[in-house]
Amino acid sequence: MITGIKGIRRASAVVVTAGAVLTAAAFATPASAATLATPTIVAKGGFVMNNGTGKTLFTKAADTRRSTGSTTKIMTARVVLAQTNLNLDSKVTIQKAYSDYIVANNASSAHLIVGDKVTVRQLLYGLLLPSGCDAAYALADKYGTGTTRAKRVTSFIGKMNSTAKSLGLTNTHFDSFDGIGSGKNYSTPRDLTKLASNAMKYSTFRTVVKTKSTKQKVTTKSGGYRYMSWTNTNTLLGSYTGTIGIKTGSGPEAGYCLVFAATRNGKTVIGTVLASTSVANRTSDAKKLMDYGFKK
Repeated sequence: MITGIKGIRRASAVVVTAGAVLTAAAFATPASAATLATPTIVAKGGFVMNNGTGKTLFTKAADTRRSTGSTTKIMTARVVLAQTNLNLDSKVTIQKAYSDYIVANNASSAHLIVGDKVTVRQLLYGLLLPSGCDAAYALADKYGTGTTRAKRVTSFIGKMNSTAKSLGLTNTHFDSFDGIGSGKNYSTPRDLTKLASNAMKYSTFRTVVKTKSTKQKVTTKSGGYRYMSWTNTNTLLGSYTGTIGIKTGSGPEAGYCLVFAATRNGKTVIGTVLASTSVANRTSDAKKLMDYGFKK
């Protein structure tokens, strides 16, 4: 009988142990699922993908067309960087038309000064850090073709649209060089993310969009020089570990937009939020989506 009791005790111990394992597993599963719960964002649209594999990691109205604000300037830069025999050190003389445009549209500005000679590289910093619509105008004027400024700008916008088509961005259209359009400037979270991923293949673009601030020496009309200081509107830089870009946007139609990317442990996630409700919320949305992307 003693032996029998010992056997029963051993069997009971096995049952208890197995039950403990099952109980632990039962508790572990919800915790794991909670870690990877799909995030809720304020923005009306969002998309995130693994930049290395192209795998989709998150979608929310990812193919719904929306106004994009100054995230449009990603394409402005992309068209410039794709120019044949591009010379980033060639100089552009700042015209009064560029500053008049800023005033007329109450637009974001790189505070370029009429008569100054600014390099193309510097214009890209002015375009992508303070989101200068004057810098966008200067680039469109230089790299469009035609005998008048209006024709050159129209030509440049045409290049933006042909580039969108060549990249397979089927839900994207531009009617401006900076996002201040007439209602026909739109894209989607998926398309903007694909565009940004392509733009990041250019080393100059990568260098510029990860820059928090810069001080650039430009030549004045009289042949002297002055320094221009620009700070990036993307507050993820310095506040989210691994951030490598990319571009903010906002406007009455667009709301608050952000195209973002970060790299951690060799993995890069890249994405877009469109039509968030504030600067703080678009930043929070982006952080949530990147956190989620890195765990997927």
